[in-house]
Amino acid sequence: MTADSPAVGDGASRTPDDAGAPPIEVRDLSVAFGDVPVVSGVDLRVERGSLVGLVGPNGAGKTTVLRAIKGTLSPDAGEVRLDGDPADSLSPREAGRRVASVPQETSLAFDFRVRQIVEMGRTPHLGRFDGHGPADDRAVREAMDAAGVARFADRAITEVSGGERQRVLLARALAQETPSLLLDEPTASLDVNHAVRTLELVRGLVDGERAAIAAIHDLDVAARYCDEIVVLANGGVRAAGPPADVLTAGTLRDAFDAEAFVGENPSTGTPTVTAFDALDGADESGGAESTDARESTDAREPRRVHVVGSGRSAARAVARLAAAGHAVSVGVVPEGDAAAGVATDAGATAVTAPPFAAVPAERRAEAVALAEEADVTVAAGSGERGETEANSEAGANAAVLAAGDRIARIDDGFGDSELLDAVRECDGNDAADR
Repeated sequence: MTADSPAVGDGASRTPDDAGAPPIEVRDLSVAFGDVPVVSGVDLRVERGSLVGLVGPNGAGKTTVLRAIKGTLSPDAGEVRLDGDPADSLSPREAGRRVASVPQETSLAFDFRVRQIVEMGRTPHLGRFDGHGPADDRAVREAMDAAGVARFADRAITEVSGGERQRVLLARALAQETPSLLLDEPTASLDVNHAVRTLELVRGLVDGERAAIAAIHDLDVAARYCDEIVVLANGGVRAAGPPADVLTAGTLRDAFDAEAFVGENPSTGTPTVTAFDALDGADESGGAESTDARESTDAREPRRVHVVGSGRSAARAVARLAAAGHAVSVGVVPEGDAAAGVATDAGATAVTAPPFAAVPAERRAEAVALAEEADVTVAAGSGERGETEANSEAGANAAVLAAGDRIARIDDGFGDSELLDAVRECDGNDAADR
């Protein structure tokens, strides 16, 4: 607590110092547990009408940041501001009027009824000796209805499932009627129906000019519902911004040490992430890579790879090779082909031609030029015919690798183990493509 910012008492709600300030602002936040730093130099803002998603690998500090915002954890450096006021200048009651939280941990020590748990959300709005009035009863009733827990309101909290407990804690936060919400993995214990309902509910609250920040492990979910995404890794913010700008193969490789293909969900128009097991330096048995191999990953130069084939086999090859960091091209493929769509999502070059017609000479020449310029040409899912076509298009110095049902034909003497591993990962049931 600062000397010039006295604590607010338990009486009337304090007027924020800066009405134009963001509901939640974190400035240069650093937290350590003993001698172990968890987060360092974290900055973020959550504006009204915005849902910010915190994503990152396990142990990145997502829950730590949320706890610091809520005030249950004191930072070692930096500050948290709620509506422009330093959070440590607010009494617990006043802070509870400004921000409500839904924790990841749902276990409760006492055998309260569900309704009693939700009623606890009204505590910041009550005086020390006040009872619940009509406004409190309305808030509790509406919160239980919104979270879908009204039907078991009279059951003991110990008699409901983990997913139901999570919804009860959401109802408690809603009953608090705060302008800001903190959610720590709010759908972790929920089935798909209630997960969607919960996030649609939060999205509706945000669209009604509330602010929310949520730690979310599912990147597709974060991309679908969040206005902005903050990527935490190795104790700091690695990227921040709109989902389409943040969820890139490079960012995911940097933050999660994962190779991933980022496409577009055709139903929602939002990014969708397909992660692959990192292959660099893995041994033949699939064991962990060596330290030397890990350190050499960043120094690996991408290869130029041209994919010959079409359909799902070629699409898999383009996605996997692009995720591995290679510069990929594909063609000639029919317009609207799956491989062309994946190439567009991956930022790869696709040579296309009208379907059900002879390939124009200029299109064929363009594909041949790409193959000649490539270090490697991959024949995806076309059997011997595809290999023959790939050989005819490839330059004299390019190796031809066969993916899919001809995976055994790969030349293990090629000398590029990372690329060979990526091509092996293109394997699939090519019979379904023909």
